Amino acid sequence: MFTGLVEEIGEMRRIGRKGEAMLLSISASRIMEDLKLGDSVSVNGVCLTATTIDRGIFTVDVMPETYRNTNLKELQPGGKVNLERAMAAGGRFGGHIVQGHVDGVGVIRSVQADQNAVVYEIAPSQDDVFKYIIPKGSVTLDGISLTVVKTTDSSFTVSIIPHTLAETVLAYKKAGDTINIECDILGKYVDHLLHYGSEGAGSRRGTNPGISRDYLAEHGFA
Repeated sequence: MFTGLVEEIGEMRRIGRKGEAMLLSISASRIMEDLKLGDSVSVNGVCLTATTIDRGIFTVDVMPETYRNTNLKELQPGGKVNLERAMAAGGRFGGHIVQGHVDGVGVIRSVQADQNAVVYEIAPSQDDVFKYIIPKGSVTLDGISLTVVKTTDSSFTVSIIPHTLAETVLAYKKAGDTINIECDILGKYVDHLLHYGSEGAGSRRGTNPGISRDYLAEHGFA
């Protein structure tokens, strides 16, 4: 589990590709202090496993499922990535609960200055991501814990302070670039529980009809 507080910006040193499988070699400094083989590392918001560690460089494997559903496929040697180690027990919980399980990829529509902040407008590529994006709610973008400012029918905005801009790859992002989106896990659990067993909720079928206005009215809640 992560918190969405990026520890440092790493650099892509080498990228091996075989079909939709990738082997990434990344140089870093701060996270290397206690990184061990098998440890989880968030790379641009994607939870990956350190498979080798050698003199400031670690490698991670990217399987086809991750390749298809994130923007890691767009990485090039020399590119920058956000890095965060898994949260240590007893550490400060400065962001929100981040799993490193990307829900979809968005496109940056615009980048605009707003006095001491920079506002990014993001358009998710998947419609089902939108139900978890709420004003003042939490969202993770390329591994960064952020707060949603406002939403429209097709996009949402986040406001970035100078420190976050300087310490993450957002400083290198521009309109038209892609970004990994992970929605708040609490919203996903609530949504699943409310709809579990209802038609279209998945392979499991039960008697739960889901929560609707009619259901609430029938049971005296509306």
